[in-house]
Amino acid sequence: MSKMTVIYWSQTGNTEAMAQAIAQGAEAAGAEVMLLTVDQAEASDIAGSDLVAFGCPAMGAEVLEEDEFEPFFVSVEGALSGKKVALFGSYGWGDGQWMRDWWDRVERDGAVLYGGEGLIVNETPDGEALERCRNFGGGFAGA
Repeated sequence: MSKMTVIYWSQTGNTEAMAQAIAQGAEAAGAEVMLLTVDQAEASDIAGSDLVAFGCPAMGAEVLEEDEFEPFFVSVEGALSGKKVALFGSYGWGDGQWMRDWWDRVERDGAVLYGGEGLIVNETPDGEALERCRNFGGGFAGA
């Protein structure tokens, strides 16, 4: 059984709903999942996991949330080399550039990335989007 940690930041609840659905999908696939908001997470949570999914919505000019998520992410980037990582988040404008930039950044850190260019959902995830999240989590758990 693989151990997965899902670490996310959510302002409106959209990315939180995605995180919960990803965790459900991973658990259904047999993974042991720890679901944490970024303020609950520590670097040791990543070190002790086989799989790590990070979730953050697009903020401002399509960047990661700057007060909590970005500082935490910077603090753990050095621990991502060789780690299986998935990225997800919601957005309300733009075209997903924040995810492409984040993907490139994590790839440069040497992580083994899952899911193409990450999983993004426009605005509030509906039933179809939540099912995509569950499938994403289940697929990642089997990666």
